[in-house]
Amino acid sequence: MSEEPSVLEEGDIHDILRNDRRRAVIEFLLEHNERATIRELSEHIAALESGEDPPPRNIRQSVYVSLHQTHLPKLEGLGVVSYDTDSKDVELRERAGHVEAYMDQTHETSDRFPLVYVAIGILGALLTIGSFVAGSVAELWIWVLPLFVIIAALGGYQLWGR
Repeated sequence: MSEEPSVLEEGDIHDILRNDRRRAVIEFLLEHNERATIRELSEHIAALESGEDPPPRNIRQSVYVSLHQTHLPKLEGLGVVSYDTDSKDVELRERAGHVEAYMDQTHETSDRFPLVYVAIGILGALLTIGSFVAGSVAELWIWVLPLFVIIAALGGYQLWGR
């Protein structure tokens, strides 16, 4: 019998994160002491998907079946969770940390860069205006100021326009 590799392949991680239900399973387990029953998971995911609490029975049942037949076996096969089909208990395993690192990185990257764009744009615009007022920049401000305003606007759009 071969031993599990210690690190998940990047393609496997992307495959996990590409599916909303698999991602929701990992997020729920991380927030709830790394273990839950399939019923708790299906209730939570069905509520997310339907926007209703409690979720409709048919949606809850659909989520339950897809978790039981598809998503939990896949996550277990990749060593991310252990799933006991008899007790219906699901628990995170060590490899979940590899997926979590990508989840954190995705959130940080998507939230951090628009703030940086806004800050650079505002700082650049203020410096340009300050140089113009002080008389140290000839006609450069005509080109530079709009550039910084555009950078700030794009960052603001990314940050608040979602």
